[in-house]
Amino acid sequence: MKQCTALLLLLAFLQYTNAQSIQRPYIQLLGTAQDAGYPQMGCTRNCCAAAWKNNSLRKWVVSFALVDPASKKWWLFEATPDIKYQLQLFQQLNKGQYAFLPDGIFITHAHIGHYTGLMQLGREVMNAQQTPIYVLPKLKTFLETNGPWSQLVKLNNIHIHVLQPDSIQVINERIGVTPFTVPHRDEYSETAGFSIRAGDKKILFIPDIDKWQKWNRNIVQEITYADIALIDATFYDSNELPGRDIREIPHPLVTETVELFKSSPVTIRNKVYFIHFNHTNPLLWNNSTQKAVQQQGFHIAQQGAILQ
Repeated sequence: MKQCTALLLLLAFLQYTNAQSIQRPYIQLLGTAQDAGYPQMGCTRNCCAAAWKNNSLRKWVVSFALVDPASKKWWLFEATPDIKYQLQLFQQLNKGQYAFLPDGIFITHAHIGHYTGLMQLGREVMNAQQTPIYVLPKLKTFLETNGPWSQLVKLNNIHIHVLQPDSIQVINERIGVTPFTVPHRDEYSETAGFSIRAGDKKILFIPDIDKWQKWNRNIVQEITYADIALIDATFYDSNELPGRDIREIPHPLVTETVELFKSSPVTIRNKVYFIHFNHTNPLLWNNSTQKAVQQQGFHIAQQGAILQ
């Protein structure tokens, strides 16, 4: 355990040193797991056993910080159930150089791993004052008309900014965020992906989508236009959930995505960072599976990593 603690402190120091030397906008990953985190509640299988015993193996739900060193401001993508740990992690990795609460939060959709952390901004916890929240129209309506989220609006804990699909939200001269819609299980809201302009880099963020074939865009082409792509890797293959119909949760399998890019040059595959791992996904815990994917040119998103 002492060795794990020492390794975590070393990684934090290296990330801080790296962040201090960066002057252009960058992103820092604050979570890589699916909505339930890793390990997952109630899981006693081998995939979670080691993570229950070793805190250093645990992963927060998908989220990242978009950081602008020039203005000393930062923005959070997704308000996850792990938000309190993620805000603390960001402070630790950056030695308190930025405000504790972000200058805005961008949210993709109304599934528990992506918006329920907003409750921590309420009067029972932070009692935040008009924290800017950026969402698409249906999610705005959902938050304004359903408790407890409507109380956050009423008490001015949050201030909602409505985004329009395919219309850029200019943050400053260095940063802009363009939302777009993707097919997903839209019980309470539409589902967004984000294209982020950070300095001279373009970052694609699609943590949740049903299948690439259902989207009205070509994912291979979209990644060709990007510099970094954080994309849905919830499940590795169709054998992951025995006894459950995976068609009910139709994410693109990692094996399917890898197949889509088999004819792409390695320079394109190098742009892909798999993210949003279910606890059953061996990319979280199986070294041989991780290496096999990495040897094909893909990246596996790592909590705390800086991408620029």
